[in-house]
Amino acid sequence: MGALDPEVAPRARGGAAGMAGAGAGAGARGGAAAGVEARARDPPPAHRAHPRHPRPAAQPSARRMDGGSGGLGSGDNAPTTEALFVALGAGVTALSHPLLYVKLLIQVGHEPMPPTVGTNVLGRKVLYLPSFFTYAKYIVQVDGKIGLFRGLSPRLMSNALSTVTRGSMKKVFPPDEIEQVSNKDDMKTSLRKVVKETSYEMMMQCVSRMLAHPLHVISMRCMVQFVGREAKYSGLIPHLLGDVVFLWGCNLLAHFINAYLVDDSVSDSPGGLGNDQNPGSQFSQALAIRSYTKFVMGIAVSMLTYPFLLVGDLMAVNNCGLQAGLPPYSPVFKSWIHCWKYLSMQGQLFRGSSLLFRRVSSGSSFALE
Repeated sequence: MGALDPEVAPRARGGAAGMAGAGAGAGARGGAAAGVEARARDPPPAHRAHPRHPRPAAQPSARRMDGGSGGLGSGDNAPTTEALFVALGAGVTALSHPLLYVKLLIQVGHEPMPPTVGTNVLGRKVLYLPSFFTYAKYIVQVDGKIGLFRGLSPRLMSNALSTVTRGSMKKVFPPDEIEQVSNKDDMKTSLRKVVKETSYEMMMQCVSRMLAHPLHVISMRCMVQFVGREAKYSGLIPHLLGDVVFLWGCNLLAHFINAYLVDDSVSDSPGGLGNDQNPGSQFSQALAIRSYTKFVMGIAVSMLTYPFLLVGDLMAVNNCGLQAGLPPYSPVFKSWIHCWKYLSMQGQLFRGSSLLFRRVSSGSSFALE
């Protein structure tokens, strides 16, 4: 009989399966019998019971790969994947921000330019409002090219916070295995799958939206300030700059002091306090100095970054409708840079930094003649 004989081929396949089953502990069964038993014990994947036969980890479902249900924030490369999602989202947000900006101004009804006369497809004369490009060109004429990105910073932070929140929630509340809806499912089964998946997505969306909503509101209000030329929501930038300068300055100064100025060879007696009460311990002066270096540097750097905090606080209340943010108590500032320059000219960039010994600055109206 040839190798292609229809009677031989099934037996050959059964013998191979029986040998594999015997190698795995199936005993001394015959090849064909072991193959039949292996197929009987191991039904097709579509009919396997989920608790007894979980899906292999090496074959994740499509939803876990694309981050729809549990991809983001799961796996060994979760931090890298999450950072990639945040970076890609930031890029798309930055590129599309001028479109959203113009759209928002149109939504609130701000039409700074008169309509132009044109004709429709029927040849009738109609009035057309400015298009996106005309509107964007007007914004550039008023605020410059950077003006097209007004409100982008809080929007980027809002989107990043939303992405990180969703990833963190998937780690804390990992989703169950959500199977894809198939045309073989009956109406009740398919509806149960959709309800389960949608409920999980709803929970993540609501939590991430609530956490990121304050930043979203700040972003929207920063953009609509174009209408009235206010600067009520420009205090975020100096606060951010102050935090960045503080962190880098404090950590770098503490690093250089600990690395180059602290001598590791300096130590006390083995008893720590110069006695034999605890002879097994060794107290190092270098470790004690290093533990306090960052604390001391934080105090010093906080004094240098105080003007950022002051400007941010003043811009938060400036021209907000309250008496303390209006003349004669405070000028109306056009931007946080304008506020910084004003305080610098008055010699008041450190106003409020000292609550015990408060000297009158030379530029103040209380200064001596």
